[in-house]
Amino acid sequence: MRYWLMKSEPDEISIDDVLAAPKQTIPWFGVRNYQARNFMRDGMQPGDGVLFYHSSCAVPGVAGLAEVASTPYPDDSQFEQDSKYFDAKATREQPRWVCVDVRATAKTRLLPLSEMRTMPALEEMVLLQKGSRLSITPVTAAQWKTITGLLKADAKKAR
Repeated sequence: MRYWLMKSEPDEISIDDVLAAPKQTIPWFGVRNYQARNFMRDGMQPGDGVLFYHSSCAVPGVAGLAEVASTPYPDDSQFEQDSKYFDAKATREQPRWVCVDVRATAKTRLLPLSEMRTMPALEEMVLLQKGSRLSITPVTAAQWKTITGLLKADAKKAR
């Protein structure tokens, strides 16, 4: 099993939107960075853990937990001329972009980026590296355990 951090702008798709979707699952479409695409295409498998991260908002951070729910498949938005994700070089015979389905498993308290930066156990996390802007990044098992352990402990305190 692998772990991933996947960024979404909450005004486009939030953890609440995914939880409200049929089967709490959405296609993760619109990725137009080759490295992020390659993570989806070559690395992701159903059941992999996902840190659902809200980005480009007042307080960015992990907003929930999810899992990869499908194998990669062609991202239809690359073929839609009216889509902001349209790619004129992509064809149905040779698609350039893929997506995976993501299923929300839990909304958590927001774990802000600023708080993550203070945690020694996360100092090597790709998200926290200078210049890191990828929308999808790998997360180590130790980083996953640190974050999910903190969020589960916070949930118990809130009860």
